[in-house]
Amino acid sequence: MGEGLPAHRSPMREVVLSLPFTGLWLARNSPARRVPSHGTDLMGERYAIDFVGVDERGRPAGHRDWRTLLATEPPERFFGYDRPILAPADGVVVAVHDGESDHEARRSQLALVPYLLGQAGRLRQGAAAIAGNHVVIELRGSGAFAALVHLRSGSLRVAAGARVTAGQQIAACGNSGNSTQPHVHLQVMDSADLSVARGVPMVFRHFRERPAGAARFLIRESGMPGESAVVEPLPAAYVNH
Repeated sequence: MGEGLPAHRSPMREVVLSLPFTGLWLARNSPARRVPSHGTDLMGERYAIDFVGVDERGRPAGHRDWRTLLATEPPERFFGYDRPILAPADGVVVAVHDGESDHEARRSQLALVPYLLGQAGRLRQGAAAIAGNHVVIELRGSGAFAALVHLRSGSLRVAAGARVTAGQQIAACGNSGNSTQPHVHLQVMDSADLSVARGVPMVFRHFRERPAGAARFLIRESGMPGESAVVEPLPAAYVNH
């Protein structure tokens, strides 16, 4: 992939991050399953991953009714909505965008069809229409940039130029941009500009993972969660015990 690229766009080394939340989350569109993880290299998404907030049973929401099957649902119905989103590493905020609305969620196939048909139109509108409310952080010591997107409108706690530390709350989980239910999308890139960025591989440190279909959690000192695994961050002392 890197052949013929200028020196400043050469492939970058894998970046190690902390999971950007507390509690239980479901991994979706994991690069452990395929690359590009979201089916495209556009907007730096090559190694991106999505996390959906869940309960102990792995459910994204505790309520189902006729709207779940036939229509849209309010984002507040989902466990992940408004959960704190944390900085995944130390760094400096280089870009923020707020003001995009948190739209209705869609678990219904009937509701998904018209939404998917509007995908091309959102792409033409640019990064804000796809990412929604988002924060981009220049990661200390790596030359890479982390983007956290689909954040809740009005929840951003940082501004461009702010220094952040790993674990600091920067926003809340929302359903803005190109999102069918509340979740946080995280990616690492070689540029702060989503329109030209190339994806950079990443792994996460210190977490427990319950693989899809498994009954028990595994302790991971470092790695990328598998598709449909439930994960939860752990203190380093716990992992090294």
